[in-house]
Amino acid sequence: MSKAARVLYWFRTDLRLHDSPALQAALDLKPAALFPVWCWDPNYVYKHRVGINRFRFLLESMTALSKNITSTQSKSQLLVVRGEPTELLPELWKRWNITHLVIEKDPSAYGRRRDRLIREAAKKSNVEVVAVQGHHLYDPEEVVKRNKGKPTMALSTLQKIVANMGDVPKPIDAPTDLPLPTLNDSKSKPLKDTLSELATSLDGLPHYTGKGREGPASVDLNSSELSGQRDEKVTCYETVSGDASELFGVPTLASLGMDASKVRDTIKGGEPLALEKLAKICKDAEYVATFAKPKTSPGDSAEDPSTTLMSPYLKFGCLSVRKFWWDVEEAKKKYKGGSKTGPPENLNGQLLFRDMYACAEHAIGDDFQRVRGNEVCRYMDWYLPTQYDKNGEVIVPRPAGDAVSEARLSAYKLGQTGFPWIDALMRQLRLEGWMHHLGRHSVAAFLTRGQCWISWERGAEIFDEYLIDWDPCSNPGNWMWLSCSAFFTQYFRLYGLATFPAKYDKTGALVRKYCPELAKFPDKYIYEPFNAPKDVQQQAGCIIGKDYPFPMLDEKETKGDNMQRMKICYQANLHGTSKEVLEGKADAMLRKKHGFKDAPEEFDWSNRPGAKIPDWAKAPKGEEHTTEGAPNGGNGASAKKEEEDEEDSDDVAYGQEEEQKKERGGKKRKAAVKQENGKSKKKK
Repeated sequence: MSKAARVLYWFRTDLRLHDSPALQAALDLKPAALFPVWCWDPNYVYKHRVGINRFRFLLESMTALSKNITSTQSKSQLLVVRGEPTELLPELWKRWNITHLVIEKDPSAYGRRRDRLIREAAKKSNVEVVAVQGHHLYDPEEVVKRNKGKPTMALSTLQKIVANMGDVPKPIDAPTDLPLPTLNDSKSKPLKDTLSELATSLDGLPHYTGKGREGPASVDLNSSELSGQRDEKVTCYETVSGDASELFGVPTLASLGMDASKVRDTIKGGEPLALEKLAKICKDAEYVATFAKPKTSPGDSAEDPSTTLMSPYLKFGCLSVRKFWWDVEEAKKKYKGGSKTGPPENLNGQLLFRDMYACAEHAIGDDFQRVRGNEVCRYMDWYLPTQYDKNGEVIVPRPAGDAVSEARLSAYKLGQTGFPWIDALMRQLRLEGWMHHLGRHSVAAFLTRGQCWISWERGAEIFDEYLIDWDPCSNPGNWMWLSCSAFFTQYFRLYGLATFPAKYDKTGALVRKYCPELAKFPDKYIYEPFNAPKDVQQQAGCIIGKDYPFPMLDEKETKGDNMQRMKICYQANLHGTSKEVLEGKADAMLRKKHGFKDAPEEFDWSNRPGAKIPDWAKAPKGEEHTTEGAPNGGNGASAKKEEEDEEDSDDVAYGQEEEQKKERGGKKRKAAVKQENGKSKKKK
């Protein structure tokens, strides 16, 4: 008779009980004991850029999960242990007599690297590992395998592959009961006693003292010294099982060295809230059936978005992507005439895009996060690129680049560029951890190919830190798309810094909210206050160059220059794996061809002061922000989107998919005709 299973269920990207294929696999083992564990990984705390809002959302989601576990089984909870997973988990297996480790597959490069080490350790400990796909619609590993190891560079490629993989699996219900996390064959006891017993079993286990195994040992990417939002010492690793008063409890922001008073909780975390939001969205059948992402407004506030704002819940697994897919399908059936939009612009299309990036990242690996070594990424001679040592390792922290680009990057991050549309969006990002996807398009194009010619890697780092819904696949994928480094090639399409936002809201509600120093400007000048006559500036109580910064560059001049550069770079056709790139010769070669210098021309910085920029939008010590005096929620854009489309419309991005389909179809038809003609000639 086989020994009863004792399962350690390791939560990572799946902070939920509903529709969890991995959790169901754990329960199918009929375990005598089940330990629901979260391992507080120092690699995430120290070596990943994570801002205070994303940490806050994660902690809320962990707390909600723990409560859900206790609601399902009153004598259990989420067991949060503190330490490096590859070191700590083997100790738990031994001390808790674990026979099986069950996990949801984490297909990201870091996740695969970590899990390889875990599997090796489990094999030595005679622990069976069960890994189940549940974070995406389709298993990225299987998709890449069917694509012969190649990355999915177009949505149509993904759709063609998954068409032969069957329908997205239907969601399953949350369990109605859970096995107890008991040691040996001990009898059921109150939760408090169980936690005490588990903590005692870890006596003698040293607490973790390092900063993760990834990257330089002493580097903390979230420290204020490196422009992160950590002001104080991290204390959460001083014990393995947490404070004695709350054993195995969820850490606090304070224990992460972060000031909770600087949090903006516009977007709250947790499975219950995710399900509530999804139900509300799907109740509006018309909204779901007619949803078209390019038609939504970038002038939105996070509290009143025209999009679903479900991405943070999908990122942390508070919401099952399969449930999202099928609930949307059911909602569309309830609308007269059914769905009015389709992929890529409808809600299902957005989920497919998420899978496309995940599969591309799965094929490329770690290099998907950067330019060098990335086979799909076109090489441009960006300013402030990632730097490497003689062994090809990334230098952390990054050595400073040219002074003008560094100043521009700093102004961009803080929302002090002198362009209200960009500044409002970047302040919104820093304050709330979110930005509408068309806003993300605007700020990404501005930093890279549009105006600043700064590497998309720097923009991705800023998003890494501030976005609550940051995803290791979608974030670099979108930055490559928007910088025309990969996925999207129409570099001549750009977003006007005044014309684009005016299409959606001529009143500039988002600017007035996040750049309150500009609030009294008339609509005519809200996106270009630097063009307002002096008397208008005086009436608005804001003098450009004194109370709000003058633009840090010339929009049209830089656009023209960068267009020339893009043309040359595209003609050169270099990629991250090109010999010239790996040998460090690509920049000199490209700059010789297009004639632009190693650094941008010095701009007139004398008009940079911003006396009336509010304190919450400034950068005190360490560039951290404060929420004191910051705007609360409320509506964003107050005007409806204009019907007419401009050349810089987001429709172009989706239109490229259709153009590529037609182009491929045309080539196939020509090839077929050619082949048929050849056969005819042979017959004659």
